[in-house]
Amino acid sequence: MTVEINNESGAEIDEQRLVALALFALDALRIHPQAELSILLVDTDTMAAYHEKYMDEPGPTDVLSFPMDELRPPKDGEEPPLGMLGDIVLCPEVTAAQAADSNRTPDQEADYLLIHGLLHLLGYDHAEPAEKKEMFGLNDRIIAAWQASRG
Repeated sequence: MTVEINNESGAEIDEQRLVALALFALDALRIHPQAELSILLVDTDTMAAYHEKYMDEPGPTDVLSFPMDELRPPKDGEEPPLGMLGDIVLCPEVTAAQAADSNRTPDQEADYLLIHGLLHLLGYDHAEPAEKKEMFGLNDRIIAAWQASRG
């Protein structure tokens, strides 16, 4: 799998940890080994501009996802589809500011939102209660497995 990361945020972020987490999650979700993902870290002004342009919402947000090939995790017995996942845009300033509200450290919040954005790329959503339960449950399981794997 190819995971590209570009830090345009000006914030010090453990980029290698985010890439390792993305690779861990993609493997756990059985995404094709040649799938491609891009992670972009931006400042609050850039995120606010993206949020308004693409979501018609004011102000910065924590994470945005831009799917490319609309890949989905394969069902049991299916082969994983090949393609480009798309782009995840994270705003470290926003994630750090909201971390305490989620009872997480800034790094843990960035990790959680990276997986949240990845799940959106894979077609998960949280508009309806059942969808929210499935998506957030999967997000929690991936993060728990990631933390357990790191000791």
